[in-house]
This record gives sequence, structure tokens and C-alpha cells, in this order.
Amino acid sequence: MTFQAFIFYSFSAILLFAAVAVITARNPVHAALFLVLAFFTSAGIWIQLQAEFLAIALVLVYVGAVMVLFLFVVMMLDINLARLRAGFWNYLPAGAVVAVLLVFEMGFIVSRGYFGLEGSPAPGPLPSGYSNTKELGRLLYTDYVYPFEIAAVILLVAIVAAIALTLRRRKNSKYIDPATQINVRRQDRVRVVSMPSETSDDAPAVRKEA
Repeated sequence: MTFQAFIFYSFSAILLFAAVAVITARNPVHAALFLVLAFFTSAGIWIQLQAEFLAIALVLVYVGAVMVLFLFVVMMLDINLARLRAGFWNYLPAGAVVAVLLVFEMGFIVSRGYFGLEGSPAPGPLPSGYSNTKELGRLLYTDYVYPFEIAAVILLVAIVAAIALTLRRRKNSKYIDPATQINVRRQDRVRVVSMPSETSDDAPAVRKEA
């Protein structure tokens, strides 16, 4: 076994362990940290495939931004773990069926010849001055421009739908129109009332009437 193959299988084993730990960890913070480990090992595998841009984008975008946001949300919400685990056994049969189907489909695809060492050999040496970032941009905006645009539209629709579904307007919320606030006049807000002043002689009479 070559050193490159040893590194690949080592990273693959760490990635599988981290992926299993994400769904089996009882603490959501630990699950998020295991997901960070899975992202790092995936970036290492992509570097071995000479896809440095994808590896750096995975670390910067997902580890540096998305996972930090997940950790802040998980730690600030103070999630009740006992309540989350209340219906675990009710959903376990359906989850087990979906997991078995996924494992069967992935095993069927990986067992085909084009996913073996003969079907996907290691990438050869690249010429000097080669930029996979430039090559990726060229492929996205030339050969795959229509699938790329369709994926962008689908993601935009998903974002709008998520915002529309989570938007809730409380019936008892107090709302003031800013235009009404701007157009208000002093006469509508303050009224000066002229009242006669009371003397000390009038005070007992007022108390007696009360």
C-alpha cells in the first residue's frame, strides 16, 4: 500500500466515524463538533484529488461560518434534550427503513466498475499554471450553465418558501404605522387645559364635599 492510499483510507475511516458520531451523539454541541471533524477530513480527501478550491471553500464556508452559527444557535437556545428524545422510539422503525435503503443504494453504486480503482484512477500530474478554480468556473458557466441557473432558482424558491412558512404574525402584537407617526400634529397629542388655582381656604370645602 502506497503512502497516498494509506492517507486516503485513514481519512475515510475518520470521516465514517465522525458521520456516525454526528447522528449518535446525545449532546447537540458534540454532534456539531463531530460534523466539523467530518468537514475537515472531507477537505483532506478533496485535496488528495487535487481539488484545492473545493477543499478551501468547504473549510471556510461550512466550518468557518455555518458550523459556528450552528454552535451559537444550539448553545443559546438551551434546547430541552429530554423533550427531543421523547418520540425517538416512535420514529425509529421508519428511520431504520430509510437508513437500510440508503446503505443498499450506496453499496450498489459503489460496487459498480466505474467506481473502482480501474474506473476512477488517481488524477495525473497537472501542467504548470493550472488553476482548478478557473477550470471550475469555466465548466459552470459554459457546459453546465443551465443546470447551474436552475439550481440557483430552486435554492431561491426554497429560501422564500422557508421565510414564508416560518413567518408568523401575532394577533396581539402592537403595530404602529410609521406614516401615521410622521403625520401627527401637536394639537392631536397635547391639549392645554386652563384650570383655576385653589387656595388654602377652598381645600377643606373640597375635602368635605368628597
